Amino acid sequence: MEKVSDIKQLRLMANTLRQDVIRMVAEAKSGHPGGALGLAEIFTVLYFNILQHDPKNPEWEERDRLVLSNGHVCAVRYAAMARSGYFPVEELMTFRRLGSRLQGHPAMIFLPGLETTSGSLGHGLSQAVGIALASRGKGYRIYCSLSDGECQEGGTWEAAMHASHYELGNLTAFVDRNFIQLDGPTEEIMALEPLGEKFKSFGWEVFQEDGHDVEGIIRAFNRAKSVTGRPSVILFRTTLGKGVSFMENNHEWHGKPPSPEEARKALQDLAEERRKIEG
Repeated sequence: MEKVSDIKQLRLMANTLRQDVIRMVAEAKSGHPGGALGLAEIFTVLYFNILQHDPKNPEWEERDRLVLSNGHVCAVRYAAMARSGYFPVEELMTFRRLGSRLQGHPAMIFLPGLETTSGSLGHGLSQAVGIALASRGKGYRIYCSLSDGECQEGGTWEAAMHASHYELGNLTAFVDRNFIQLDGPTEEIMALEPLGEKFKSFGWEVFQEDGHDVEGIIRAFNRAKSVTGRPSVILFRTTLGKGVSFMENNHEWHGKPPSPEEARKALQDLAEERRKIEG
Protein backbone atom coordinates (compact mmCIF):
# COMPACT_ATOMS: atom_id res chain seq x y z
CA MET A 1 0.00 0.00 0.00
CA GLU A 2 1.28 3.48 -0.88
CA LYS A 3 2.41 5.34 2.23
CA VAL A 4 0.83 8.63 3.29
CA SER A 5 3.43 11.12 4.51
CA ASP A 6 1.38 14.32 4.74
CA ILE A 7 1.01 15.02 8.48
CA LYS A 8 -2.22 17.00 8.16
CA GLN A 9 -3.79 14.22 6.12
CA LEU A 10 -2.79 11.67 8.76
CA ARG A 11 -4.21 13.83 11.56
CA LEU A 12 -7.48 14.14 9.67
CA MET A 13 -7.59 10.36 9.21
CA ALA A 14 -7.10 9.87 12.96
CA ASN A 15 -10.09 12.14 13.51
CA THR A 16 -12.09 10.08 11.01
CA LEU A 17 -11.20 6.89 12.90
CA ARG A 18 -12.38 8.47 16.15
CA GLN A 19 -15.71 9.36 14.59
CA ASP A 20 -15.99 5.81 13.24
CA VAL A 21 -15.34 4.40 16.73
CA ILE A 22 -18.09 6.51 18.29
CA ARG A 23 -20.61 5.56 15.61
CA MET A 24 -19.69 1.86 15.83
CA VAL A 25 -19.93 1.57 19.59
CA ALA A 26 -23.08 3.70 19.77
CA GLU A 27 -24.77 1.62 17.05
CA ALA A 28 -23.78 -1.63 18.76
CA LYS A 29 -24.76 -0.29 22.21
CA SER A 30 -21.68 -2.19 23.36
CA GLY A 31 -17.92 -1.90 23.17
CA HIS A 32 -14.81 -0.17 24.49
CA PRO A 33 -14.54 3.42 23.25
CA GLY A 34 -11.92 4.81 25.65
CA GLY A 35 -8.81 2.93 24.57
CA ALA A 36 -9.86 2.88 20.91
CA LEU A 37 -10.12 6.68 20.85
CA GLY A 38 -6.73 6.99 22.50
CA LEU A 39 -5.04 4.88 19.82
CA ALA A 40 -6.37 6.69 16.75
CA GLU A 41 -3.12 8.41 15.73
CA ILE A 42 -1.06 5.27 16.32
CA PHE A 43 -3.27 3.03 14.18
CA THR A 44 -3.51 5.73 11.52
CA VAL A 45 0.28 5.87 11.30
CA LEU A 46 0.56 2.08 11.26
CA TYR A 47 -1.94 1.45 8.48
CA PHE A 48 -1.18 4.50 6.34
CA ASN A 49 2.55 5.03 6.83
CA ILE A 50 4.45 2.23 8.59
CA LEU A 51 3.06 -1.22 7.83
CA GLN A 52 4.10 -3.12 4.73
CA HIS A 53 0.68 -4.49 3.74
CA ASP A 54 -1.78 -4.88 0.88
CA PRO A 55 -5.50 -4.51 1.70
CA LYS A 56 -6.37 -6.21 -1.60
CA ASN A 57 -4.19 -9.20 -0.73
CA PRO A 58 -4.44 -9.68 3.06
CA GLU A 59 -2.50 -12.96 2.97
CA TRP A 60 0.47 -11.48 1.10
CA GLU A 61 3.48 -13.42 2.37
CA GLU A 62 5.75 -10.36 2.65
CA ARG A 63 3.33 -8.33 4.77
CA ASP A 64 4.23 -7.06 8.21
CA ARG A 65 2.28 -8.79 10.97
CA LEU A 66 0.30 -6.80 13.55
CA VAL A 67 -0.81 -8.67 16.68
CA LEU A 68 -3.53 -6.93 18.69
CA SER A 69 -3.05 -8.21 22.22
CA ASN A 70 -5.43 -5.63 23.70
CA GLY A 71 -8.29 -6.96 21.61
CA HIS A 72 -10.96 -4.86 23.34
CA VAL A 73 -9.77 -1.78 21.39
CA CYS A 74 -10.48 -3.50 18.06
CA ALA A 75 -12.95 -0.82 16.93
CA VAL A 76 -10.05 1.47 16.01
CA ARG A 77 -8.29 -1.33 14.14
CA TYR A 78 -11.44 -2.19 12.20
CA ALA A 79 -11.88 1.50 11.32
CA ALA A 80 -8.27 1.73 10.10
CA MET A 81 -8.69 -1.45 8.07
CA ALA A 82 -11.90 -0.23 6.45
CA ARG A 83 -10.45 3.19 5.65
CA SER A 84 -7.38 1.61 4.07
CA GLY A 85 -9.47 -0.71 1.89
CA TYR A 86 -9.78 -4.13 3.54
CA PHE A 87 -13.58 -4.02 3.47
CA PRO A 88 -16.36 -1.47 2.84
CA VAL A 89 -16.63 1.35 5.38
CA GLU A 90 -20.36 0.64 5.64
CA GLU A 91 -19.57 -2.72 7.24
CA LEU A 92 -18.28 -0.92 10.33
CA MET A 93 -21.88 -0.45 11.41
CA THR A 94 -22.21 -4.24 11.84
CA PHE A 95 -19.75 -4.08 14.75
CA ARG A 96 -20.59 -6.66 17.44
CA ARG A 97 -23.73 -7.90 15.68
CA LEU A 98 -24.46 -11.61 15.70
CA GLY A 99 -22.85 -13.07 12.56
CA SER A 100 -20.75 -10.00 11.81
CA ARG A 101 -17.12 -10.33 10.76
CA LEU A 102 -16.40 -7.48 13.18
CA GLN A 103 -16.65 -9.23 16.51
CA GLY A 104 -16.23 -7.41 19.83
CA HIS A 105 -12.81 -9.02 20.11
CA PRO A 106 -11.13 -9.78 16.78
CA ALA A 107 -11.42 -13.30 15.36
CA MET A 108 -9.08 -14.16 12.48
CA ILE A 109 -11.35 -16.96 11.27
CA PHE A 110 -13.91 -14.34 10.22
CA LEU A 111 -11.91 -11.40 8.91
CA PRO A 112 -8.94 -11.53 6.50
CA GLY A 113 -6.19 -9.15 7.58
CA LEU A 114 -6.10 -10.23 11.22
CA GLU A 115 -3.09 -12.26 12.35
CA THR A 116 -4.49 -13.59 15.64
CA THR A 117 -7.68 -13.99 17.61
CA SER A 118 -7.60 -12.03 20.85
CA GLY A 119 -9.72 -11.43 23.89
CA SER A 120 -8.09 -12.38 27.16
CA LEU A 121 -5.27 -9.97 27.93
CA GLY A 122 -1.68 -11.01 28.47
CA HIS A 123 -1.31 -13.46 25.58
CA GLY A 124 -0.52 -11.28 22.57
CA LEU A 125 3.16 -10.72 23.19
CA SER A 126 3.73 -14.48 23.43
CA GLN A 127 1.93 -14.92 20.11
CA ALA A 128 4.00 -12.15 18.54
CA VAL A 129 7.22 -13.73 19.83
CA GLY A 130 6.26 -17.04 18.22
CA ILE A 131 5.54 -15.35 14.90
CA ALA A 132 8.79 -13.39 15.11
CA LEU A 133 10.76 -16.57 15.80
CA ALA A 134 9.25 -18.23 12.73
CA SER A 135 9.87 -15.11 10.63
CA ARG A 136 13.53 -14.42 11.28
CA GLY A 137 15.40 -13.59 8.09
CA LYS A 138 12.25 -13.16 6.00
CA GLY A 139 12.37 -9.39 5.64
CA TYR A 140 9.13 -8.35 7.30
CA ARG A 141 8.45 -7.12 10.82
CA ILE A 142 6.18 -8.18 13.65
CA TYR A 143 4.33 -5.53 15.63
CA CYS A 144 2.41 -6.13 18.86
CA SER A 145 -0.07 -3.74 20.45
CA LEU A 146 -0.23 -3.98 24.26
CA SER A 147 -2.34 -2.28 26.90
CA ASP A 148 -0.49 -1.02 29.94
CA GLY A 149 -2.79 -2.97 32.25
CA GLU A 150 -1.75 -6.30 30.74
CA CYS A 151 1.86 -5.48 31.60
CA GLN A 152 0.79 -6.45 35.12
CA GLU A 153 0.52 -10.07 33.94
CA GLY A 154 3.34 -12.58 34.22
CA GLY A 155 2.87 -13.98 30.73
CA THR A 156 3.84 -10.64 29.25
CA TRP A 157 7.19 -10.74 31.03
CA GLU A 158 7.87 -14.38 30.16
CA ALA A 159 7.42 -13.37 26.52
CA ALA A 160 9.62 -10.32 27.02
CA MET A 161 12.40 -12.51 28.42
CA HIS A 162 12.01 -14.98 25.55
CA ALA A 163 12.18 -12.25 22.89
CA SER A 164 15.40 -10.88 24.35
CA HIS A 165 17.01 -14.29 24.73
CA TYR A 166 16.40 -15.10 21.06
CA GLU A 167 17.49 -11.62 19.94
CA LEU A 168 14.30 -10.91 18.04
CA GLY A 169 15.27 -7.71 16.28
CA ASN A 170 12.31 -8.16 13.93
CA LEU A 171 9.83 -7.59 16.79
CA THR A 172 8.48 -4.21 17.90
CA ALA A 173 5.91 -4.00 20.67
CA PHE A 174 4.14 -0.81 21.63
CA VAL A 175 2.26 -0.01 24.82
CA ASP A 176 -0.86 2.14 25.12
CA ARG A 177 0.39 3.94 28.23
CA ASN A 178 -2.70 5.85 29.33
CA PHE A 179 -2.25 4.93 33.03
CA ILE A 180 -5.87 3.70 33.16
CA GLN A 181 -7.40 0.23 33.26
CA LEU A 182 -10.90 -1.11 33.80
CA ASP A 183 -11.17 -0.31 37.52
CA GLY A 184 -9.09 2.87 37.72
CA PRO A 185 -5.49 4.15 37.61
CA THR A 186 -2.84 1.52 36.91
CA GLU A 187 -0.50 2.96 39.51
CA GLU A 188 -3.09 2.47 42.25
CA ILE A 189 -4.18 -1.02 41.20
CA MET A 190 -0.72 -2.47 40.45
CA ALA A 191 2.02 0.08 39.84
CA LEU A 192 3.96 -0.37 36.59
CA GLU A 193 6.51 2.41 36.84
CA PRO A 194 9.34 2.55 35.96
CA LEU A 195 7.93 0.62 32.99
CA GLY A 196 10.68 1.61 30.58
CA GLU A 197 13.39 0.50 32.98
CA LYS A 198 11.64 -2.85 33.41
CA PHE A 199 11.74 -3.51 29.66
CA LYS A 200 15.38 -2.38 29.53
CA SER A 201 16.25 -4.83 32.31
CA PHE A 202 14.76 -7.59 30.17
CA GLY A 203 17.08 -6.65 27.31
CA TRP A 204 14.74 -4.57 25.16
CA GLU A 205 15.49 -1.34 23.32
CA VAL A 206 13.04 1.20 24.72
CA PHE A 207 11.60 4.32 23.10
CA GLN A 208 9.06 6.74 24.56
CA GLU A 209 6.80 9.07 22.59
CA ASP A 210 3.62 11.12 22.71
CA GLY A 211 0.96 8.80 21.29
CA HIS A 212 -0.97 11.71 19.76
CA ASP A 213 1.96 13.37 17.94
CA VAL A 214 1.83 11.97 14.41
CA GLU A 215 5.36 13.03 13.55
CA GLY A 216 6.68 11.58 16.80
CA ILE A 217 4.85 8.29 16.24
CA ILE A 218 6.37 7.93 12.77
CA ARG A 219 9.79 8.78 14.15
CA ALA A 220 9.49 6.21 16.96
CA PHE A 221 8.44 3.37 14.65
CA ASN A 222 11.21 4.18 12.21
CA ARG A 223 13.79 4.25 14.99
CA ALA A 224 12.53 0.87 16.16
CA LYS A 225 13.00 -0.50 12.64
CA SER A 226 16.70 0.31 12.87
CA VAL A 227 17.22 -1.84 15.99
CA THR A 228 19.04 -5.12 15.38
CA GLY A 229 19.86 -8.02 17.69
CA ARG A 230 17.19 -7.25 20.25
CA PRO A 231 13.44 -6.55 20.42
CA SER A 232 12.18 -2.99 20.75
CA VAL A 233 9.24 -1.46 22.57
CA ILE A 234 7.65 1.97 22.26
CA LEU A 235 5.86 3.38 25.29
CA PHE A 236 3.25 5.73 23.84
CA ARG A 237 1.81 8.20 26.34
CA THR A 238 -1.86 8.45 25.42
CA THR A 239 -5.11 9.86 26.76
CA LEU A 240 -8.01 7.45 27.21
CA GLY A 241 -11.05 8.82 25.38
CA LYS A 242 -8.92 11.33 23.45
CA GLY A 243 -10.91 13.95 21.56
CA VAL A 244 -14.16 13.56 23.50
CA SER A 245 -14.31 16.01 26.40
CA PHE A 246 -16.40 13.94 28.81
CA MET A 247 -14.53 10.69 28.13
CA GLU A 248 -10.93 11.85 28.47
CA ASN A 249 -9.04 10.24 31.39
CA ASN A 250 -12.26 8.74 32.78
CA HIS A 251 -11.91 4.99 33.40
CA GLU A 252 -15.69 4.57 33.27
CA TRP A 253 -15.39 4.86 29.48
CA HIS A 254 -13.07 1.87 29.24
CA GLY A 255 -15.96 -0.37 28.27
CA LYS A 256 -19.19 1.66 28.25
CA PRO A 257 -21.03 2.68 25.07
CA PRO A 258 -22.37 6.22 24.78
CA SER A 259 -26.09 6.90 24.76
CA PRO A 260 -27.51 8.49 21.59
CA GLU A 261 -27.23 11.93 23.18
CA GLU A 262 -23.69 11.27 24.39
CA ALA A 263 -22.73 10.02 20.93
CA ARG A 264 -24.05 13.26 19.39
CA LYS A 265 -22.01 15.30 21.88
CA ALA A 266 -18.90 13.17 21.19
CA LEU A 267 -19.27 13.67 17.43
CA GLN A 268 -19.69 17.42 17.97
CA ASP A 269 -16.40 17.47 19.91
CA LEU A 270 -14.68 15.56 17.12
CA ALA A 271 -16.17 17.82 14.44
CA GLU A 272 -14.71 20.80 16.29
CA GLU A 273 -11.35 19.07 16.49
CA ARG A 274 -11.49 18.44 12.75
CA ARG A 275 -12.14 22.12 12.03
CA LYS A 276 -9.06 23.02 14.06
CA ILE A 277 -6.91 20.54 12.12
CA GLU A 278 -8.21 21.87 8.83
CA GLY A 279 -7.28 25.37 9.97
